[in-house]
Amino acid sequence: MSQNFTTRPEILGTFGVVTSTHWLATAVGMGILERNGNAFDAAIAAGFVLQVVEPHLNGPGGEVPILAWRAGEAEPHVICGQGVAPQAATIKRFEALGMKLVPGTGLLPAVVPGAFDAWMLLLRDFGTFSLEDILAPAISYAERGFPIATRAVQSIYAARDLFLNHWPSSAEVWLPHGRWPAPNSLHATPAIAATYRRIIAEAKAAGADRVSQIEAARRAFYNGFVAEAVDRFYRSELTDSSGRRNIGLLAGSDMAAWRATVEHPLSYDYRGLRVYKTGTWGQGPVFLQQLALLSGFDLEGMEPNGPDFVHTIVESAKLCLADREVYYGDPNYADIPIKTLLSNAYNDRRRKQIGETASQEFRPGDLPAGRGRFERIAERAGCETPVGLGHGEPTFTDLPEVEGDTVHLDVIDRFGNAVSATPSGGWLQSSPVVSGLGFPLNTRGQMFWLLDGLPSSLSPGRRPRTTLTPTLVGRDGAPYMAFGTPGGDQQDQWTLTFFLRHILHGLNLQESIDAPMFNTKHYVTSFYPRSIQLGGLLMESRFPATTVEALRRRGHRVTLEGDWSLGRICAASITGGLLRAAATPRFMQGYASGR
Repeated sequence: MSQNFTTRPEILGTFGVVTSTHWLATAVGMGILERNGNAFDAAIAAGFVLQVVEPHLNGPGGEVPILAWRAGEAEPHVICGQGVAPQAATIKRFEALGMKLVPGTGLLPAVVPGAFDAWMLLLRDFGTFSLEDILAPAISYAERGFPIATRAVQSIYAARDLFLNHWPSSAEVWLPHGRWPAPNSLHATPAIAATYRRIIAEAKAAGADRVSQIEAARRAFYNGFVAEAVDRFYRSELTDSSGRRNIGLLAGSDMAAWRATVEHPLSYDYRGLRVYKTGTWGQGPVFLQQLALLSGFDLEGMEPNGPDFVHTIVESAKLCLADREVYYGDPNYADIPIKTLLSNAYNDRRRKQIGETASQEFRPGDLPAGRGRFERIAERAGCETPVGLGHGEPTFTDLPEVEGDTVHLDVIDRFGNAVSATPSGGWLQSSPVVSGLGFPLNTRGQMFWLLDGLPSSLSPGRRPRTTLTPTLVGRDGAPYMAFGTPGGDQQDQWTLTFFLRHILHGLNLQESIDAPMFNTKHYVTSFYPRSIQLGGLLMESRFPATTVEALRRRGHRVTLEGDWSLGRICAASITGGLLRAAATPRFMQGYASGR
């Protein structure tokens, strides 16, 4: 019987559980359940609150992949809230600007903001609440103020000169009276509230029917005043990570032409469970590939904080992340060999590449479709130097390094409905606030390559291959687990370790989250300037010294991080009507609730 100390209890209940990266979003989601909303209603309300209270990590102009599983259905649905590249965004257009990479900040990297439509689609087809009730908590925090997190303030402080000298619309929101807010003080973003109030007013004008109002809200955002404001603002000329002023490419017509979609998930069977992920427009299949590789190892017989366990997982991650860079992309625009990548034959061959020592090579699988791709990528990766606050990931060099760039939430209700979502984008420090709306747009276009012939090449209408990767797990054809984490390229590494410790080593959800975490840095980064890092292994310093030294002897380039510094995992589960939830103690914002 597990008796490990945890930083907080694993939540147990029968009515419903909510877990997210911010306690206010968790409280709002739980409140929706208490008002007889279902898991989808709770997730949507919590998602809109996260946009307001974690503005350095996501916002109304961002994106969200959602996995939604209705009780009684055979598998979850994927709601793709990942917008596409503008019609004006071509490789030739960037080459004419003298660029070899899509910038990480500014106007140029914006794609269609997908989060709003994805949440509306979930509300229309899965939820029960009205538009006004679902937006009310977010509007309240935006109007009346929310306690602004220390790291949000640090992000504002780091960007203060950029805002004051180049992005005045951002300075108006985040530097009132020319000063940054104090950590944990109340900070309001009333323009966001006004935008949502106007959307509600236009929706109500369409009639009293709930669905008609939701459809009117979608039109207001993508065909109406929101799209018109974006169209006007993106004709501006503003500074980006190239160090130059550039006009945006996103237009109102791009927004009008796009809507969120419902797709089938990708999945893999592992130890009697079925794990579900988004398609290859996200990095989620990396998790599935690792399971396929690791199925051939006796992980149960390895100490979960020991060198064999860490080494085996890290070496499998290196192979799968290499495949991600060469083979993943929008399947609507490229032939993705995902069936091969998840096949037994392929993984039997790849498993032989995992040896006793740490690999220092970048080794994608040798499939005909991928030959020559990595050599082209390697020539381009890291070829530009960001100017100022030009790094694409929203963690800046004058801040303590934190590998986390987004938010996450999971909800399971008493009916057995489950949802997992990883909202991101629209970071306050990466893109200027759109005048009249009160929020910035995403910079997700930085994940395209300005090279022809790759699955992740830039082209109009294509989805970027993102790092966002929520997870649902089924058992006996019903929902069992929901989990995820912020963390860019590290997301599927941290959640895989959490999952294996829970499934194979018997740790409960909170114990699995609290256990010392690690991740490799051996990949091509998804964020500008897209550099290649080889051999690096980050480990929380709570690992036993014997484990660290054994890994170093095997050739791992170990860097010890803070005791509680890697990952912000949230998780929930349901077994026989008993609900469980847990949240990371790292960075002191995440919280789980339930009854």
